[in-house]
Amino acid sequence: MRELKLGDIADIITGPFGSQLHMEDYVNEGIPVVMPQNIKERKVDEKGIARISEYDYVRLKKYATMKNDMVYARRGDIEKHAFIENDNEMLCGTGCLRIRVKDSDVLPLYLSFYLCSPEARKGVVSHAIGTNMQNLNTGILSEVPVKLPSYEKQAIIADFLHKLESKIELNQKINDYLEEMAKALYDYWFVQFDFPNENGKPYKSSGGKMVNANGHIIPEGWTFCKVQDIISNICTGLNPRDNFKLGTGDIKYITVKNLTTNGTLDFTGCDTIDESARAIVHNRSDIQIGDILFASIAPLGRCYLIQSEPTDWDINESVFSIRANTDIVTPSFLYLYFMSDAFIKQATSSSTGSIFKGIRINTLLETELCVPPLSVILKFEERLASTFPLKSKNYEEIQRLSNLRDWLLPMLMNGQATIGD
Repeated sequence: MRELKLGDIADIITGPFGSQLHMEDYVNEGIPVVMPQNIKERKVDEKGIARISEYDYVRLKKYATMKNDMVYARRGDIEKHAFIENDNEMLCGTGCLRIRVKDSDVLPLYLSFYLCSPEARKGVVSHAIGTNMQNLNTGILSEVPVKLPSYEKQAIIADFLHKLESKIELNQKINDYLEEMAKALYDYWFVQFDFPNENGKPYKSSGGKMVNANGHIIPEGWTFCKVQDIISNICTGLNPRDNFKLGTGDIKYITVKNLTTNGTLDFTGCDTIDESARAIVHNRSDIQIGDILFASIAPLGRCYLIQSEPTDWDINESVFSIRANTDIVTPSFLYLYFMSDAFIKQATSSSTGSIFKGIRINTLLETELCVPPLSVILKFEERLASTFPLKSKNYEEIQRLSNLRDWLLPMLMNGQATIGD
């Protein structure tokens, strides 16, 4: 097994400087530009991605990505990288670094998986500079150590991990579809007010009676109230500070970065705590089945509905745990409200903070919403009867496969485990 440095096997460049790409250069439709916020675990998240014109893309062509490139953020969450899987036009944006393999004895897909291993992540972090926010540059990334088996073994390892990842992605796509279906139904019933009337027809579209409630036109029998009126509890986790240390055990310590916009938990790069620390945190967070985890720092709209006992994880102080008052609403109704475009727009306009925009508990509690009778919500639940259990089942399989991948990855990269031909 060869041991080299990343700079020996790849060309590494930074994205364009701010003077080369200005805010006014971005357009609504055009070529995608990968920014730090678009970098997920080996993926580019194109939701809300910035775009530039064809003219600017040609002007900045030297920063374009190609199939098999890798893109890192220069600061912040520097452990993750995006692997470019196709030749679609895309640009490595400001604040990013592009890696392009130049050694023909190196399989880019293998290198991408290797850079996800704990050993490689540690190498990246140990070479980074900065205390409050770690930074990377071309020189730092060039020094990251890389272990390379023969090209044949690289191909075998990469193929196995790719198949495992493809199964994870399939389950995630199914869950994304289920999530979008639930959101669409919520919007139809509780935003457009076209829930089924007593004859099974869309209420508002069929002439259902609407009334004025404090300036809001809502169906008769519905109420307009505040979040604080429909919940029974709201808590947060705890900041380590002088309370406990991170990295001391196997309990996952959830922060806002682990909450996603598709209603799942992403444990990638998750901090850990030990059992004694978890007891301290849980005394404050009190998380349980049916609670909704809510990311208090922008981008808002990242939530998770707890559907199984949280025995091996807990939350930090930037994550709210919200419990529905089930005499008024259900957990899934409240979860879908927090994930709705209407709530996100309202909450974002009320967010505070100069560096990290966020929402305070008091502001969240004062947020107003339209609430139907519980009988209507329960009929809505019947329509979604299989949605959340199926999503939970898929999520559990995703976690099992992800744990298998994460367990095998370092051993495959170090030669401690092998895969038959």
